[in-house]
This record gives sequence, structure tokens and C-alpha cells, in this order.
Amino acid sequence: MFLTDEEKRILDGAEGAGKQKAMEMLYALGVTFDAEKLIPIKRAHVALSGQEGDTYWCELLVDGGATCAVPPTTNPYWDTDYLTKFYDVTKEELDLANRTGEAYRKIGAILTYHCAPGVCSNVPFLGEHIAFSESSATPYVNGALGARSNRESSISALAAAVVGKTPYYGYHIDENRHGDILIEVDAELNECYDWGILGHCIGEMAGSLDPVLVFKNKVRPSQEDFLYFGAEAATSGAVAMYHMVGITPEAPTLEAAFGGKKIPAPAALITNKTLRDQETKLTAATGDINLVMLGCPHYTYSQILEIERLFAGRKVSHNTAFWILAESGAVELAERSRLRQKLELLGVRMVGNTCIDEPCWKSFEGSLGVTDSPKCAYYRERRGQPFAIRRLSECVEAAIKGRLD
Repeated sequence: MFLTDEEKRILDGAEGAGKQKAMEMLYALGVTFDAEKLIPIKRAHVALSGQEGDTYWCELLVDGGATCAVPPTTNPYWDTDYLTKFYDVTKEELDLANRTGEAYRKIGAILTYHCAPGVCSNVPFLGEHIAFSESSATPYVNGALGARSNRESSISALAAAVVGKTPYYGYHIDENRHGDILIEVDAELNECYDWGILGHCIGEMAGSLDPVLVFKNKVRPSQEDFLYFGAEAATSGAVAMYHMVGITPEAPTLEAAFGGKKIPAPAALITNKTLRDQETKLTAATGDINLVMLGCPHYTYSQILEIERLFAGRKVSHNTAFWILAESGAVELAERSRLRQKLELLGVRMVGNTCIDEPCWKSFEGSLGVTDSPKCAYYRERRGQPFAIRRLSECVEAAIKGRLD
């Protein structure tokens, strides 16, 4: 892989041990994927997790004197000030969270603590070269916005932010962004939950291929729809790039989506029955519940408004906790408008700067939870809590009853 004289100096340690470590990571990544060179990036997003591995990496770079040439936005860990009022954590768990915040503060990150940066806090333009980690963020910026990012890890995205460059391979190159598989969709998509179930189907079918979707009926996906679609396509599969013909920016036509290659025969037709079957496979659990958890990806203000509408003044069962995890700006808007206060009177709480995959939620483990996000269920079940997956209106009804029928 070609390196400029400046890049060689960094690799040799002339600009400090921290920057050298970051360049070693980028060089190794580039060699692994046969990148011809490094290219400048304009934006970065780091999917920090508040767990030991990526916190150690950030501390290693900071201890070597590194700071970010391109300040990245960051994923959440958890709101230690607010959530410790409700749930016990160990000293070690709290110390790790505080270490995480301090390390990313020192390296010069933008502490957004938001898992959907392409929606509001770090929105790239069409064709921009960026380095985004976070499984739901990458398909969103590639597919919905037409920016250019590989499926970065938190480690490689932070290295790119420190150096201000990323290896030139994969989705940074035109021909790698074209479609691989054609899927037709003839189904009703009325809310972002439906788009999430569609994404879950697509991920299973496409794996790591780039799917091209053709819709039989006219659809107008919102930013929440795009988010849910990409998050679930990256959960059941490894989709980091997709095209929706006549909708997403790099697919004005079917021919454009496939980059002039021969258009393949459709691999599948997704119908209402396909979505119902997928939903049935994902949502079999019933019984008493102890938690409704929403916000994976983080909820927007519009989604919080919809929750108030669905509750219609009714209250959460005394046996059930109801948590909305949202972007901090959405929480602030809810506070200003008194929406947060109205919902709290009904037993609905919300928190910003927090991920579903954190130790502060461990007291719920072992009992049944409900969510509208297969991605949320995937992460929580790894920590020992079974989850049923339902559309938002059904999550609300289950919370009111304290059980799922």
C-alpha cells in the first residue's frame, strides 16, 4: 500500500506513539483489504460501547499523545448520573463507564452518545468519504444518504479519526457500491416497525451482499423507516449498503443500481405474508412482562409523540418498567414541551445518552421483555433476558396490561 512521506513519518512514530498506533491499525487494515492508498475523510463516528476493549484502545491512543484530526461523534454507553438513581451497578461497572467518557473526552471526540448520527448530529453529504462504525449507522449513511463508509469497527473508526484518513477500499470505490442481488417487494409498509421486519427479511436473504429493492407499490420511507430497515438488515445479515430503486440517491433506475451490469432475475418476492411469517418467527413469546424497552436505534422526538398518542392517558402496569432510549436532543425537546413530564405520570420514562446493551439494565434479566426492535432483542437476549418483538401499539398495550397475550 502506497504511503506518502507524511504517512510514513506517522507510521515511524515521528508524531507520537498514539498517532503511530492509529496509523499501524490503518496500515494493517489497508494491507489486509489490498487498499492502494489512504484517503482523507471528512467525518467519523465511533461506536464506543463502554466496554473494556474499545475503552482500552482509546486510552492507549490518548496515553500516546493522540488527538483526533477529524473529531468523531460517538455511540452511547449509559447515563451514569440518571440511571444509578434507579438501578444498582457495581463499582467496577461504574468506573468503566466513567473511564470511557474521560478517554473520549481527552482524545477530542464529540460526545453525542447517539447511535444514529446520520439523522441529526453528524449528517454526511452524497459522495463524502467518511469512517462510520455502528451497525445501523453504516447502512443508513451508505444507502439512504449516499455517503461512503466501510463497515468500520470502533477501533478502526477511531484510528481514522485520529489520522484523518482511511484505507481506500470497499465502499469508497464506485464499482463496489453497486447491487449484487435483486429483491422485489409487494407489501404494505405503514410504520417503521414494518420497515424493520422488511430489513430483517432482507438481511437473511442478502447476507453481506448489496441488495437492490424494487417496490411494486409507491412508498415514501421516512428517516425512521430507513433507520429501522438498515438496523435490522445488519442484525439478521451483514448489510452495509443497499439500494431502493427510485428512492435512494444512487439508484434512480434499476440499471444505475447495478452499475450497468447485467440485471439478475429477482431472488425473492417479499409480500405481506413474508413479513407476517418473519414476525411470527420473531415474536412467539407471551406471558407476564417486566420491561418494555424502545430505542434501538435511538428514538426520535416524532416517535416519542406517537407513544403519548397511543397511551391516551392510560398508565403502565405497576409490574412493568417502560423505558424509551432516545437521542439527547429529543429528550431535551420532550422536557421543554412537558411531554416528558406527561409520560412520566403514566409510568413512561426516557433517557438519553444510553444504549440497551449496558449493565445498568441487568436487574431485568431472567424475565420477559418486549421491544419493537429485533436488534434490541438480539443484544438483550445475549445478556440473559428473553424478548418478544411487537409493533409499537402492541408494546404499549402490553405495558398497560403488564403481560403479553
